[in-house]
Amino acid sequence: MNAVLRFAKIASGFLLLAAGIAMIALPGPGWLTIVAALAILAGEFLWARRLLDRLKSQVSRLRRRGTS
Repeated sequence: MNAVLRFAKIASGFLLLAAGIAMIALPGPGWLTIVAALAILAGEFLWARRLLDRLKSQVSRLRRRGTS
């Protein structure tokens, strides 16, 4: 049962990631969907955790730059 849940989590993460990438060009919340997909995949893959952490640091850097 754990293997089925893990597969479903990974499959939904990659499906959301593909949808988010498509929504960058199409109407929809592309970047928000990509962040959600990375949050799901970060529990299973180290590369997703690193990319999510990098995105978070970039957003906080841009926020600090915008307020000064």
